[in-house]
Amino acid sequence: MDLDASDRQLLARVTADLSILSDVSRADLLLVSRHADGASHVFAQARPHSATPLYAEDMVGQRLPAEQAEPNAWRRLLSPFLVRTVLVREATVARQEFPIWGSRGQPIAYLIKDAYWLQHERHRRRSRVFQYALLAFTLMVARGELIGAGALSPFGEHDGVIYVSTDRRILYMSGIAAEQYRNLGYRDSLLGRRLSELDTVDHQIALEAINERRAIQLQKEEHGRVLIHKALPVRSLPWHLLLLKPSSSSRRHTSRSRGALLLVHDATERLRTEAELASRVSLLHEVHHRVKNNLQVIASITRMQARRAKHPETRLLLDETVNRIMSMAVVHEFLSQNDRGTINLLDVAHRIIQQVQQGLIAPEQQIRLGVHGPSIWLPADKTTRCALVINELVQNAIEHGMAGRTRGAISVELVDHGDKASIIVSDDGQGLPEDFDLDTHANLGLRIVGGMVERDLRGAFSISRPDGETRAVIEFPK
Repeated sequence: MDLDASDRQLLARVTADLSILSDVSRADLLLVSRHADGASHVFAQARPHSATPLYAEDMVGQRLPAEQAEPNAWRRLLSPFLVRTVLVREATVARQEFPIWGSRGQPIAYLIKDAYWLQHERHRRRSRVFQYALLAFTLMVARGELIGAGALSPFGEHDGVIYVSTDRRILYMSGIAAEQYRNLGYRDSLLGRRLSELDTVDHQIALEAINERRAIQLQKEEHGRVLIHKALPVRSLPWHLLLLKPSSSSRRHTSRSRGALLLVHDATERLRTEAELASRVSLLHEVHHRVKNNLQVIASITRMQARRAKHPETRLLLDETVNRIMSMAVVHEFLSQNDRGTINLLDVAHRIIQQVQQGLIAPEQQIRLGVHGPSIWLPADKTTRCALVINELVQNAIEHGMAGRTRGAISVELVDHGDKASIIVSDDGQGLPEDFDLDTHANLGLRIVGGMVERDLRGAFSISRPDGETRAVIEFPK
């Protein structure tokens, strides 16, 4: 169907309002257009946050079955009071359909409201005042009259609903809302009372929503509770005009205010939990920062001892110990800087290689160290083990593979297998002895690696010499 600029703007406004309407209705919403071939296609969708969605999948772009689309609905005015039954994935669904009228007096789309029949029956048992308000609000959305709804936070299952008249008198209050206001100190029923009698922001935002014809949201601490208030204006045409096409006399009528829907969310516990969590995270960051500093102090003392050592073997052992300590310090440094609780192994590997380059390779040696592979995010405990493994294997490659050499290359490669990961450390040094066996000939560094891989990482460790280079491979579940 050809749409002019005003029709496209109308559909854009309706689409922006679907989310809050879906939440308040506790129903799935589909915005459907009919193509020239007679097929009906979904071009916008909203799932409720306040109830279990009917459509778990993305329906946008899908074609409705002929028995659901009911093409003859396009040739008559759909009554907003009509509810019919359709089957969706063998579930009995209550469906309401609301036409979206274009500038030329023809339906350019229609809004489908689908709910499980059980949810629909619950709605029918609610106050007729609320049912009237929700129907008027739905028709208002279908006319594109709601402003500012796109900026609202979702309306949840445990949020309260209040409906007030144009003079801000409470005509309906859900059970959840009544409980919320009891927590504020209002023990008696509030039905029939004016919002101005309450020490809350409801009167202010309801007045603004009604006068400015727009949705409003405000968070405020009241009586020790933190509440998020939303106000939705409710406007409607005279009921007899709903049965007329917009191209007729109804075009000369503008909608009139009927009141406002107030949605109330108690965010007290969530905000307290978030504050406590932020405090704990901050404390944990401080702990990791101090552990990193302490490890660096220990490494500095050990480095001083290495410089004063008289025997080369002692100096080498102390230098290796410094690198092990610094490998653990790297992990604590990353933990002190992020809130995720997971660490990018690629970043850790780069830092370890940098430390080894500075600590174990003499300036006159032209030995290249490199790290390759994707980002792999791991829990902190696994990252600590991997950091030590990388450090030990690189140190082993320098000490044994590059012994007596001034040139060479050592590579650390990370491989992501989905649910598993691999660390491959290879060098082009002098290689392994022909009779090398990992179980019997492994030095201390390789035994440390084997123990951590099997015991802590629950993985496998192997070492070989294919194509003239030594390759140490660790594979473990992420």
